[in-house]
Amino acid sequence: MRLYILQRLLSLIPVMLVVAIVVFFLIHLTPGDPASIILGPEALPEDVDKLREEMGLDLPILEQFLIWFGGIFKGDLGWSPFMDMPVMEAFLSHLGPTLSLAILAQIISIVIAIPFGIIAATKRGTAIDQFFMVFALLGISIPSFLLGLLLILLFAVKLQWLPVAGYQPLGTGFWNHLKFLILPAITLGAIQAALIARMTRSSMLDILNMNYIKTAHAKGLKERVVIFKHAFRNAFIPILTVIGQSFGTLIAGAVVTEVVFNIPGIGQLIVNSIQRRDYVVIQGAVLLIAGAYVLINLIVDLLYGVVDPRVRLNKK
Repeated sequence: MRLYILQRLLSLIPVMLVVAIVVFFLIHLTPGDPASIILGPEALPEDVDKLREEMGLDLPILEQFLIWFGGIFKGDLGWSPFMDMPVMEAFLSHLGPTLSLAILAQIISIVIAIPFGIIAATKRGTAIDQFFMVFALLGISIPSFLLGLLLILLFAVKLQWLPVAGYQPLGTGFWNHLKFLILPAITLGAIQAALIARMTRSSMLDILNMNYIKTAHAKGLKERVVIFKHAFRNAFIPILTVIGQSFGTLIAGAVVTEVVFNIPGIGQLIVNSIQRRDYVVIQGAVLLIAGAYVLINLIVDLLYGVVDPRVRLNKK
């Protein structure tokens, strides 16, 4: 097991290298000069050139990449001239809202999706099955920004049950923290709920057609025991895979939702950094998100052995 974990961790290196190369060169190919943005439109050309030299932007792009990538191995992702702080500090200062939003969105998606998927599988071909699959199709089809605006219009403007936008940290009280996250969490979790529901239905249908499920029915076991103890447990591995991938997607895909609801998370940090051409923050944030995504997939792989003992036997 330790060797397996070490191999997976080492596999992070080429993934991070590819992500770093793609992100760095794509960002530096976009139009706009950070030095000009910092000094403003009325700055003198010589002042802009001097600042570009201080920021290292006058160096060849390959040399800039080697300097930046070399700093990564020292734990240095660079310094943001706009925020006047290290990139890691800027990332961590915005991580809390994004994690709170992603966790709540994941909980909502699981609570909705798994029961819907199980019911749809057990009622295959009926009106109930079709209703839940239409729900899943709508969840995938509606853009997150549109769903967010519709939820704001209904629950914040019309009914006035929840705040329109904003964020309050957990230290201000659990409910005060939660009420600002409910609408964005539903917005962010809707697509993932649809994907998890479809996977749950598909995986359950495969298992329900197995002979041992028919044997369990023939023995007279209760339907609830057959579904949850025998069918769902064996169908859970592909569902777990989708859940793990969806959590990584929630963290990476919170950009639009955080902007719509004015949440000061990683997504808003990246958007603001793109607008002001803060290269080092964009590079560092994307690299850290990619690393988190890969680590989440590693954790999901390790959980396979907890869910299904046969996976542990195969690894041995």
